[in-house]
Amino acid sequence: MVLAQLGMSLDGRIATPTGSSRGINGPGAMLHLHRIRALVDAVVIGAGTARIDNPRLTVRSCAGESPARVVIDPRGTVGPNSHVWSGDDGARRLVFGGMPELEDIGVERIAPPPGEIPPAWIVRRLRAEGLHRVLIEGGGKTVSQFVAAGEVELLHLLVGPVIIGSGLVGLALPMIDRLDSAQRPDAVVHVFDEGDVLFACRLENSGAKRARSVAVG
Repeated sequence: MVLAQLGMSLDGRIATPTGSSRGINGPGAMLHLHRIRALVDAVVIGAGTARIDNPRLTVRSCAGESPARVVIDPRGTVGPNSHVWSGDDGARRLVFGGMPELEDIGVERIAPPPGEIPPAWIVRRLRAEGLHRVLIEGGGKTVSQFVAAGEVELLHLLVGPVIIGSGLVGLALPMIDRLDSAQRPDAVVHVFDEGDVLFACRLENSGAKRARSVAVG
């Protein structure tokens, strides 16, 4: 299973132009995110999110073990002092690419293929490491790439009651000409006490969905 999540504003922004994103979603939405982390084997982010947001990616707001922390960093831009590598919770830390110095602090470096790393390759490589339940947590570019590649089965959009007006866009997918080409996923909607709305979507074009169809057929 591959699940992706994005926290965004009413106008589809995940951060201001300067990268500020804290406060878009309230405590209930953040608790939901931590509960998801506690249920997966690995949480994945891109190098940009690791540098700008500097997240820990641990489980802190609920019971449960922290998942493996994975960064996609083919250019080796995330340093050893990043929060994503810190902590003594025993969780694995992996990087696709990464700085050689990361090996000195116990980070597992995985050599990526040349050029842009295909999302399907990342999913297969994580499964080879025994990490089958994967959360793609950010940022918008990384989530969009996995969705566009058909590798996301479940997409959770946490929409906060705030209008930012400009800034980083959440989902940016290939253009379509007609609305009848748009995805219309099955969705369950939940409203949190602070006004955040969760759209839990099952994507019809996901690789996992296709695999089940082939198995049944």
